[in-house]
Amino acid sequence: MNAPLPSLTNADVVELTDFRHALHRRPEVSGKEAETAKVIIAALPQPDQLVSGLGGHGVAAVFDSGKPGPTVLIRSETDALPILELGTVPHASEVPGVSHLCGHEGHSTILMGLARLLSRQRPATGRVVLMFQPAEEDGSGAAAVLADPAFAPLTPDWSLSLHNMPGIALGHAWLAAGPMNCASAGLKIRLMGGTAHASMPEDGRAPTPALPRLIDGLRAMGPGGAMQPGFRLATITHLRMGEPAFGIAPGEAELWVTLRGLTDEDLDALLDQARALARAEAEAAELSVSFEVHDHFRACTNHPEAVAVLARALEAEGIPHEPGDLPMRASEDFGRFGSVSKSAMFLLGSGVDCPALHTQTYDFPDALIPQGVAVFHRAITELLG
Repeated sequence: MNAPLPSLTNADVVELTDFRHALHRRPEVSGKEAETAKVIIAALPQPDQLVSGLGGHGVAAVFDSGKPGPTVLIRSETDALPILELGTVPHASEVPGVSHLCGHEGHSTILMGLARLLSRQRPATGRVVLMFQPAEEDGSGAAAVLADPAFAPLTPDWSLSLHNMPGIALGHAWLAAGPMNCASAGLKIRLMGGTAHASMPEDGRAPTPALPRLIDGLRAMGPGGAMQPGFRLATITHLRMGEPAFGIAPGEAELWVTLRGLTDEDLDALLDQARALARAEAEAAELSVSFEVHDHFRACTNHPEAVAVLARALEAEGIPHEPGDLPMRASEDFGRFGSVSKSAMFLLGSGVDCPALHTQTYDFPDALIPQGVAVFHRAITELLG
C-alpha cells in the first residue's frame, strides 16, 4: 500500500493557479524568456542552489539532501508561441501576437509546486534539479542547456517530464517505453541560377524546372504512414521563387521542408537523401545549391526503467494510464536529456474536448497542476527517499 506523501495545500493550489495565470498573461517566445526567468526566480522558495542563464534564459533550482545519491531532473519549458490568442479567458495574453498555446506555463507551474514541497522536506538522499528550460519550441533549448558548462555539475542520472495533451480524458495519462516523439529538422534548400527578361527566359538559369521534381522527390522519400520502424515524413512548408514581378524570369528559389523520422538514424539518413536529391536536381538545371538546417529535434525515447518509475507513481496517485497512440509524430526537445540520463516523458490528458495545442483558443487546464506535482513528487520519493 502506498504511503501518503506531503501534498499541496488548498492555499498552494490557489497561489500556483494565480502564478500560472500571471505567466500566461506575459508570454515570451523562444530565446526571449528573460522576464519569465526573472518571475520564476523570484517565486522559487529557497532552493539550495540556483543556476540561471543556462543555455540562454534557463533556470535550474537544486534541492539537495546533502547525502550521496542520484540526481533526478524534472524539466519544464518556459517559451510561448508567436501566435495571436483568441480565447476569452480573464488571464489571456497581454502581448500582441504572442501566447502560451502549448501549456508550457502550466508545466512550469507544476515545477513551482514541486519546489514548494521540496523546500519543506528535502529528499532523503541525492538531489533534485528543477529545470525550467528555454526555447523548446524551436528545438534549440535543450541542446544549449546541455552544452552550457554550468550544466555539467548538474548532470542527472534520471530525467522526467510531462506534456499536457488535448484529446486524452482530463487527468488520464499515456505512457510507454521506447519511441515517444519523432526526430525532426527543418531543411532550407536554396537554388541559385541567373535572372533574365521574361520575354527571353532562355538567357537565364531559372529554378523553375527543378522545383517540381524536387518537391515530388522529397515527398516520395518521406511518405509518412503508420508509426512503425522506418517511419519517415517530408512536409513542404514554404516555397519562394524569384521576385514578385512579371518582367523577370526568376534566378533563384528557396524551398523549406520539414523532415521527420522515428529515430535519429532515420532522420539523419533522410537529411542526407534530401541533400543528395537537391544537388542532383541543381546540377541537372545548371544551378548552385546551399542548405541550412533549423529546428533540429532529436528523437525522444522513453527508457524502460524511467517509465516503470512513472507508471508506479501514476498508479499510486490513482491516475489511469495506457500506451495510447504513442509514439507521436510531433517532436519534443526533451529527447536530448536522454543522451545523459535515463529519461521518460508522459502525456497528461487535458480533456477530450479541449482545443488542440497551438490553436488560438487553447488554455492549460489548472486542474492538472496538483496532479502533475503529485506524480513527480512520488517518483522523486521512490528514487531518492
